[in-house]
Amino acid sequence: MKLTFWISLFLIFYTYLGYGIVLFFMIKIKRIFKGKPVVPGYSHLPSLTVVVAAYNEQDFIEQKIQNTLLLDYPKDKIQYIFVTDGSSDDTPNIVSKHAEIKLLHSPERKGKIAAMHRTMQEITTEVVVFTDANTFLNKQALMNISRHYSDALVGAVSGEKRVQIDETADATAGEGMYWKYESKLKTWDSEMYSVVGAAGELFSIRTSLYQPVPANAIIDDFMISMLIAKKGYRIIYEPEAYASENTSENVREELKRKIRIAAGGLQSIIWLKDLLLPIQFPMLSFQYVSHRVLRWTITPFLMILTFIINWILLFSEPTILIELILFAQVSFYGMSLLGWYFESRQVKVKILFIPFYFCMMNWAVMAGIVRYLKGNQSVMWEKAGRKK
Repeated sequence: MKLTFWISLFLIFYTYLGYGIVLFFMIKIKRIFKGKPVVPGYSHLPSLTVVVAAYNEQDFIEQKIQNTLLLDYPKDKIQYIFVTDGSSDDTPNIVSKHAEIKLLHSPERKGKIAAMHRTMQEITTEVVVFTDANTFLNKQALMNISRHYSDALVGAVSGEKRVQIDETADATAGEGMYWKYESKLKTWDSEMYSVVGAAGELFSIRTSLYQPVPANAIIDDFMISMLIAKKGYRIIYEPEAYASENTSENVREELKRKIRIAAGGLQSIIWLKDLLLPIQFPMLSFQYVSHRVLRWTITPFLMILTFIINWILLFSEPTILIELILFAQVSFYGMSLLGWYFESRQVKVKILFIPFYFCMMNWAVMAGIVRYLKGNQSVMWEKAGRKK
């Protein structure tokens, strides 16, 4: 039992902090032999198409259009496609008023993946940039993404997701704090070898490497990018290309989004099971298991197991160390419960945001696993509300 306790505790620590520490020192060693990575210049920019999938986004779509058209990029090398399949509001009409944009619209809603497959058949440029309709890019985003394609081994480039946090933020501000930490890990992943998957807010791929994912894929952006990585290409992370969006409207909306991602995470692990063994791509497998698989599978359950065993050891084999670890766990979970209590009463206590959001994320993983195994997770996105 004691061995199980220490192994579980180590895996929890490694999942959320230890991997980052290991990665940090691995990069330091790599730089000793190869130096710091050189950022490519802008002399060989590829032709590209910006693709925006928009479903009932009439409240945001005009802002998205203006943001997209004002992005810096050579005008003779850029095209724009907005796909609005299934939209029943005014989104298609708003897009159609802009001659620079090619509108793809079908009244039937078959899901984002079907829309993406149809859109890819229209692409003639070297690179495709995908971005969500409710996110806004920095002016140099396309330039900073495209410069990496001068390296023939780069198959995809992911931008940074930035969550806007204001002074009146509630516990959903934990989302922004989480993404700041994630951004640092992705920066190190990219420098070490490759990012493990891209987020749909902003990512790009070489058009020639696109491989359609199954129609029932839950997190298609992750799968599309990982299938490229499985071909031996790197996924680069570019924090100077970023997509900004507001936090979720409330904790319930954020939980809904996290559960869906967790269900998709388990699905992806099953589909990418050959990456679990470091045979074909040892470094990619190491990064994939360390950064994704542990979070999306056993670690949330190990947190519960560790807490239970810690109580048992307190009475069967008490030591000062066992008591301190239990005190730390009780304090952390107690802060999380207080965060939940104050959140339910709309009282903002920022010091409680992180433990509450952390526990909510892990609860979402367990709920997502159950939902996926029961077959209850639809491929159709139930859009999470965002603060306006």
